[in-house]
Amino acid sequence: MVTAIVLVKAERMRVNDVAAELAEIEGISEVYSVGGRYDLVVMIRVRSNEAMADVVTNHMLKVDGIIETETMPAFRTQSRHDLETMFSIGMDE
Repeated sequence: MVTAIVLVKAERMRVNDVAAELAEIEGISEVYSVGGRYDLVVMIRVRSNEAMADVVTNHMLKVDGIIETETMPAFRTQSRHDLETMFSIGMDE
């Protein structure tokens, strides 16, 4: 699995529309609206670097209202949440 985090600046009046459109793109698993220098944080999870390039360069570029992006490929995951989820599979609460 290849993961990337994409920071997105969007036109002020189109942030919600941009977020909704991004969330519909195959390979994008989550879109968060955030405070700070960027408006949205997009999580991409795909099977290959080629698929990542396709999502970023062929699909995200077609979304109107995006002003700027910064794509950060993830190298390793250090997440207690991921470990807890993995070990809780099949466990009843």
